[in-house]
Amino acid sequence: MRKLLLSATSVAALAVPAHAEVSDGKVKIGILNDQSGVYADFGGKFSYEAAKMAAEDFGGKVLDAPIEVVTADHQNKADIASNIARQWYDTDQVDSIMELTSSSVGLAVQALSLEKKKITINTGAATTELTGKQCSPYGFHWAYDTHALAVGTGGALVQAGGDSWFFLTADYAFGYSLEENTANFVKSQGGTVVGSVRHPLATTDFSSFLLQAQASGAKIVGLANAGADTQNAIKQAAEFGITQGGQKMAALLFTIAEVNGIGAEAAQGLNLTESFYWNMNDETRAFAQRFFERTGAMPNMVHAGTYSAVTSYLKAIQAAGTDETEAVAAKLHELPVDDVFTHTGKVAPNGRMISDVYLMEVKAPGEITTPWDYYKVIATIPGDQAYLDPAKSGCPLVK
Repeated sequence: MRKLLLSATSVAALAVPAHAEVSDGKVKIGILNDQSGVYADFGGKFSYEAAKMAAEDFGGKVLDAPIEVVTADHQNKADIASNIARQWYDTDQVDSIMELTSSSVGLAVQALSLEKKKITINTGAATTELTGKQCSPYGFHWAYDTHALAVGTGGALVQAGGDSWFFLTADYAFGYSLEENTANFVKSQGGTVVGSVRHPLATTDFSSFLLQAQASGAKIVGLANAGADTQNAIKQAAEFGITQGGQKMAALLFTIAEVNGIGAEAAQGLNLTESFYWNMNDETRAFAQRFFERTGAMPNMVHAGTYSAVTSYLKAIQAAGTDETEAVAAKLHELPVDDVFTHTGKVAPNGRMISDVYLMEVKAPGEITTPWDYYKVIATIPGDQAYLDPAKSGCPLVK
């Protein structure tokens, strides 16, 4: 009888399914972002759809374990985001959190994830601090950051003669980082910064801030904000006649979602930087059409970046043969990033995913022949030029 029992036990051990290497028998990914505030179109529920697309395209399983994607609205508040993330990790068996629009949220959740030894992949947050002084061995940054935006949009405008700047800056970590990166780049190219003013998140009346920008005489008014804040600032700048007076508005973080929100008439001529454009080639168009069928919108770099981040995370689990954090993080650093977002991506030692970015100009309404085809690609900026050298990032992991 004892021999029979041992034999049955051995057979049972051999029959353990592959997903025994996956904790809790499933891989659960959380998409945490703003779904009701100023960044709702920037990422929001559209990023959730992109994440689900990635899971479906992967086959719905990894290591024979089902993939589950959940989402929540952090309301642009770091404390709410941290509470959700803690519950996800401690109670709801979430393995990794991604997207994380809003830099204060991204930093807070990445810090908690370091404590919990969990992987985060930021695709919505912008601050370079995520891969700088506050980097994490389990933290990754996809899609874009404030340094890439500064090199793209800031560099183009200085080269075109826009050598004096005034900043309208969102009053939190993202705005500070975007202003600092752009100002430093402007100065490095021989330009000057004549002043700046900070505004609260979700400002509806920009009149006092725009009057200060107008009075500064700066050639460029740099909008170091995003989402509905940038949309409102651009609309109200037109009412004040700022561009008619010879000043140029620089939308330092503006995506196709926001261009569609205000329309080409208001946005025409704007320079901006994105790392993905849906109308680049047959592959991006096919992806975008599938996305449009689910959302009614074309994807921006945050949505496509979230698709890429989820895909890369699942590839890393597959390659590691487990969802254990250390092993997956090692594979994320090791594997190339090769998907619809980029075919030449690589992950630096500080967690920064490096890929090309594109300087865009919004077309005039008369130039648009296809719905949502708002951009002219002015220049391609190689990733190694767009992103800060990891050795100079300030990340203590990079020696």
